[in-house]
Amino acid sequence: MSWHWKTIATVWVLAIVGAVLTAILATPASAIGWIGLTLALCTLVTLGLQIATGTKEGYVKRVTMSITGAIVILVVATIVVSL
Repeated sequence: MSWHWKTIATVWVLAIVGAVLTAILATPASAIGWIGLTLALCTLVTLGLQIATGTKEGYVKRVTMSITGAIVILVVATIVVSL
């Protein structure tokens, strides 16, 4: 796995950890808010990691893949928590 994929996978793991912690610790009424905060954190971490790489080529693709993966993970978590 190239180091570009490691930065993308890091954000996905962060989204999974945030979703699991939200499902375990948050009340049903506040879960949506915590999932939103998790997405915000994933977005900030994505931008920070991709800027830190210092590579211009593929920047938009890497950011898009990171955030899209995090959104998919958090959508699934929202469905699970709402049931």
